[in-house]
Amino acid sequence: MAFEQPATVPNEFNQLDSGNSDEEANEEGVVGNVSKFCVTPPSYTGKPKKGHLVFDACFEGGNLGRVDFISEFEYDLFIRPDTCNQRYRVWFHFSVENVKADQRVIFTIVNFSKTKSLYREGMTPVVKSTSRPKWVRLPPKHVYYYRCPEHRKNYVLSFAFCFDKEDDVYQFAYCYPYTYTRLQAYLDSLERKGLDYVQRDLLGLSVQQRRLDLLTVSHPDNLTDEAQKRVVFITARVHPGETPASFVCQGLIDFLVSSHPIAKQLRDYLVFKIIPMLNPDGVYLGNYRCSLMGFDLNRHWQEPSPWAHPTIYACKKAMIDMYNSKDHDIDFFCDLHAHSTLMNGFMYGNTFDDPDKQERQNVFPKLFQQNAEDFSLTNTNFNRDAVKAGTGRRALVGIFDDSVLCYTLEVSFFSYMANSSGGTLPYTEEGYAKLGRNLARTFLDYYKVQSVIPSMPVAGATGKSKGGGSGGASGGGAGGKDSSSRYLMGEASSSAGRFGSGGRAK
Repeated sequence: MAFEQPATVPNEFNQLDSGNSDEEANEEGVVGNVSKFCVTPPSYTGKPKKGHLVFDACFEGGNLGRVDFISEFEYDLFIRPDTCNQRYRVWFHFSVENVKADQRVIFTIVNFSKTKSLYREGMTPVVKSTSRPKWVRLPPKHVYYYRCPEHRKNYVLSFAFCFDKEDDVYQFAYCYPYTYTRLQAYLDSLERKGLDYVQRDLLGLSVQQRRLDLLTVSHPDNLTDEAQKRVVFITARVHPGETPASFVCQGLIDFLVSSHPIAKQLRDYLVFKIIPMLNPDGVYLGNYRCSLMGFDLNRHWQEPSPWAHPTIYACKKAMIDMYNSKDHDIDFFCDLHAHSTLMNGFMYGNTFDDPDKQERQNVFPKLFQQNAEDFSLTNTNFNRDAVKAGTGRRALVGIFDDSVLCYTLEVSFFSYMANSSGGTLPYTEEGYAKLGRNLARTFLDYYKVQSVIPSMPVAGATGKSKGGGSGGASGGGAGGKDSSSRYLMGEASSSAGRFGSGGRAK
């Protein structure tokens, strides 16, 4: 959903004399977003003129805390930290207007909170304008990431840009934005279609009273009280700045609700429970990692507070209620994220002392690689690092029995190395959505190996009639939570215990 663009009205701009300010007024002093700030030279007096750039980040998902005028061509930009948490300064999203045609500038973002970045590998910010509403990445030759002596040798990001249309409003962002409003519009459009196999529920509200939506996708026969439900639970955007996760999630949903034969098979046998946005306040506010109150919600799964972490509390309670009910078998929990230092899509899983349990964890990533050329087994990693104990992946595996597979699916903010060609390709919005579609295809392959879904579809059959009387989504003779038939056999289960050291686990 397009943002409402700020009006170009020069006499309403908040004029800011932002000459080189004292170094002491550093990033720790940035507490709010700039709002229609017109940046003029230190010695200039009078009304702003064309070419005196006006910066704004007071819109949904916006983040820019300060602008310093360095010269006619150069501006230092400061990211606003996450609300109530000075530690995280990564996401940025701001607009620039009141430009002159062919005006050339260099923007330098000077206060990133982490130095290890995909900018070292060639990643670039994205840009769009009023007349060109599609986000595109800036050319790599115009972007530089380096240690800057003028900023205590910290890493900074500089990018050169030429404004070509005076009447356009330009927007720049760390990665392709995906807002709370866009999600709500998407879910509303799904509801209006009136599909009998899609159900939207309000699972709870955030601290600022935004919706925590739960989407259920399955054949209607699987949703009756008497049906046995085999559940795949998907969540996304617990970290609000990780926007690629939303594109992956929407790609997954679009595929599952489509008329594709694979989607129909999946709906016949499985119940997909999807929470597309676990941190709607953080997304709306333009945070990178935290909620409104400054919490990293992916470290509070063990004991979430109903008032401080209401979305995690509601999600965890819903999953535990399903797990304890007699008519639900939760097979998967998968939390979707984006990664700021590694390439490709990859997964984090849990480790077990029992080799059979570990082998079961290994199979799904192996199948995923066969479906997605951008999925990396090298970066895929299994661990039980104590500092990650509060994540969804780690906390839930300690609650559920070992029949439930808990993963984090990561996708790079930047690019992937194709398994077929070996070349490096930057991700686009469509590229992220494709990974979501391939995630759905991998669920089909997984359940075929388990003999839950037959290799050849049964013509005219519905989910309720399948499975030899074991109930709608259960199927294939696989019984309850301790069914031994859930262990995969054959060639697909012969993968190694670890696929690589990977990176930082979520």
